[in-house]
Amino acid sequence: MSHITIYTTPGCVYCKMTKAFLKEHNISYDEKDVSADAAARDEMVAKSQQMGVPVVDIDGAIVVGFDKTRLSELLHLQ
Repeated sequence: MSHITIYTTPGCVYCKMTKAFLKEHNISYDEKDVSADAAARDEMVAKSQQMGVPVVDIDGAIVVGFDKTRLSELLHLQ
């Protein structure tokens, strides 16, 4: 199983869509709120080179935004 970390903010619609997509497929993940956690924000920027959310880290592969196609590819979903 993949290790997944999602960097989010509370009001982000695309963050909510990403989490709903993962829950729909029964995929667990760790969530880091970058609005409240400066270390998580720095980690996210180091990985993605930008400040937008969501940023999804799937075993080191970075997905910026809610990209259903790319998430499905990385998670081997049909």
